[in-house]
Amino acid sequence: MAKRQIANPTVRHFYPWPLVLVSCISQDGKPNIITIGASSVCCSQPLIIGIAIGVHQYSYELIKATGDFGVNIPHVEQLRGADYCGCVSGRNTNKFEDLGWAPQPATEITSPLIQECPVSLECRIAEVAHLGNHDWVMGEVVAASIDESILVGDRIDPVKTAPVFSFYGEYWSVGERLEGWNFAR
Repeated sequence: MAKRQIANPTVRHFYPWPLVLVSCISQDGKPNIITIGASSVCCSQPLIIGIAIGVHQYSYELIKATGDFGVNIPHVEQLRGADYCGCVSGRNTNKFEDLGWAPQPATEITSPLIQECPVSLECRIAEVAHLGNHDWVMGEVVAASIDESILVGDRIDPVKTAPVFSFYGEYWSVGERLEGWNFAR
């Protein structure tokens, strides 16, 4: 396999991340949503989700003030709304109202969840890594709300969720299942 050395690597040289909608709330009770194109599981026990968020983002101010946030995984049919939430600041508008989405009260955190998203995770800030123009904010998942229609037993069916991935300026969805873990043994 021939490889080419890249002189100035950027995010376009990394594989896609799941697109998530991070929900938060202002001190005066106005809910907000920010689209995050870089998120990942950082730890499985306890479950910790990491998000990369710009240090000057309005939503980040809200998250730091409450110490919590919701991680909502949109369905591919919510892509237009997800894109909107990544293009418009919540400082001057209410994105929930703009999109006709409902803030769902959380059970363990102050921030709301997005009722229309099939998966919503309630996170409390566990750790923050200051990295430059973005911080990697890690939140411990303290509760989860999952639409029953996408569950098979207690597992999420990836076909029914139709999640979206961010791949350097483009959106992609899930393809086919290839294999389960440890199939090469």
